[in-house]
Amino acid sequence: MAVMKVIEVLANSEKSWEDATNKAVKQAAKSVKNIKSVFVQSQSAVVNGDDVTEFRVNLKITFEVN
Repeated sequence: MAVMKVIEVLANSEKSWEDATNKAVKQAAKSVKNIKSVFVQSQSAVVNGDDVTEFRVNLKITFEVN
């Protein structure tokens, strides 16, 4: 039987929500091993004038505990 744990991570990117998600997983993988999935809980963006300047994601990352 596998034991799974979930952590919540916030990340941002100037490019896209997808890029913010990738950055979060890469950063989390530096200290958390056996990442199995990611769930994008919410997305938001920062607007400056009429331009989107930053994309933000709130993720739940699931990993297997040994």
